[in-house]
Amino acid sequence: MLQDEAEAQRREAYSVSRLRSSSIEIREKGTEFLREQLDEAQKELKLKGEECERLSHLRNQLEQELEELTASLFEEAHKMVREANVKQATAEKQLKEAQGKIDVLQAEVTALKTLVLTSTPSSPNRQLHPQLLSPGSRGHTRHKSATLTLPQLQSESPSENAHISREEKELDSMLFAEFLSWREKPSLDRSSAFLSRIYKEDIGPCLSFTCSELSHSVQNAVENNFLTIEPVALTAISTDKASTVEFGGPNGCRAPVETKCALSGMSHLCRHRIKLGDKENYYYISPSSRARITAVCNFFTYIRYIQQGLVRHDAEQMFCEVMRLRREMSVAKLGFFFADVN
Repeated sequence: MLQDEAEAQRREAYSVSRLRSSSIEIREKGTEFLREQLDEAQKELKLKGEECERLSHLRNQLEQELEELTASLFEEAHKMVREANVKQATAEKQLKEAQGKIDVLQAEVTALKTLVLTSTPSSPNRQLHPQLLSPGSRGHTRHKSATLTLPQLQSESPSENAHISREEKELDSMLFAEFLSWREKPSLDRSSAFLSRIYKEDIGPCLSFTCSELSHSVQNAVENNFLTIEPVALTAISTDKASTVEFGGPNGCRAPVETKCALSGMSHLCRHRIKLGDKENYYYISPSSRARITAVCNFFTYIRYIQQGLVRHDAEQMFCEVMRLRREMSVAKLGFFFADVN
């Protein structure tokens, strides 16, 4: 009996032992499987982490590139706006300069027209120019005095008029060489041989009047282009300057009166007056003094046009015009001038 019980206990213990070993084996296998699953999961997690890190780095890189591109676009846009503003400002400046040049050229054209009008006799001799007479008056022409204030030469007889002469001219090589040298760098500096000669031979004598102080001021005003010559209104000359006063002029206005020329000191019918720059003083001048000043002004005007590049003639034509203006100064300083016969 005891043996049977012992055998049964041994069998039971063996069964329990087998069950335990089986359970341990199953547990170990399960643990190993779970460990393998865990390793695989960790590997996948590591791969996903690396992928996330790569994607994050890529995202940061894209964001940085986007920011740089945006900044570059804004900078380029600002640069284009600045360039457009600069171009607009430059264009506006050039437009203003062009408008200013146009105004200057228009003023020069007006001055040239005025110069042509003032250098032409105001009343040409209609006897010498029959084309100026109307058809109805050509057969009944009343004789008028010549526009030269000095006595006019008597008309020659038809036989004496049969020989027709014309004016000839010949260039002085030395004067022309001085002009060409000046024309290379034109200026109003009298140190050049060209202008120094003209100052000595023409301008100085032409503007040399009895009142030396005023003569110097007039020459300075002409050189600096701020001298004004204007006709005297019929009522402008005050009675204290007049030696005679006449009424009964056109429309009842006072006729021109005789007054003393501020430059020559002689009494004349002063139809014009001059003003030096911004000074308020006016100086009444005789027709002869006006002709001398006008001749010098015409010369300086033409010289300035050459200096400013407004004269498109060749050198020989310019030189001939300069010589003509010098002749006008010489004639004016000798007392010859054109005046209105009316």
